[in-house]
Amino acid sequence: MSPNWFDVVDGTWPAARYERCGPFLLREGQGGGSRVSAATGLARASEADIDVAEAAMLAMGQKRIFMLRPGDEALDAQLAARGYKILDPVNIYACPAKQLTDLEIPRVTVFTLWEPLAIMREIWAQGGIGPERLAVMERAEGPKTGLLLRHRDKPGGTGFVALHDGTAMVHALEILPAQRRQGLGQWAMRGAAFWALDNGAETLSVICTKANEGANALYRSLGMEIVGAYHYRQLV
Repeated sequence: MSPNWFDVVDGTWPAARYERCGPFLLREGQGGGSRVSAATGLARASEADIDVAEAAMLAMGQKRIFMLRPGDEALDAQLAARGYKILDPVNIYACPAKQLTDLEIPRVTVFTLWEPLAIMREIWAQGGIGPERLAVMERAEGPKTGLLLRHRDKPGGTGFVALHDGTAMVHALEILPAQRRQGLGQWAMRGAAFWALDNGAETLSVICTKANEGANALYRSLGMEIVGAYHYRQLV
């Protein structure tokens, strides 16, 4: 049975608080980005329902933003008519974790550890992943780890992996510019796969914006398949 991919997203990259608001589930992100701040629909919404949800998001000090998943076409059309613009269409990739354990990872290339080291926090910060997103990682309640990547005896990148309901999901994978095109992305995913199996997860997954051509090419090259997709709509 396939996992509910949106439950996996919430379980591995959780909002600070969830609140039911009529036919919507609201997320309080506390600055952690769209994924932990977007409202999602639970049932058919009227225009008045959307008004109430908008007011609640503004009261949280957040932008008016909704996540649109398969089946949300009616809400998507309502938001478009209100002037909401599409933001960051996303692919969800997955594969059996054992699929990426066929090669031995070179020594001192991938380390799995939690809490993150200072160098990991520095690499994330350089990639725009600051304290608010690190707080999201801290909130993940299941098994989790950081990835520290090295190449030629120097730090190369970092990432975060968390587990929910038998599925491991990779987030915040960041490779230093000077260390790109060295295969570190591949080794990061393979390291995450070994960690996933060691922690009881049979499936490895990752989220990627459709605009990130390099990352999409990486995941396809590893034989990962698109298992879900979504996009946001935000009122600017």
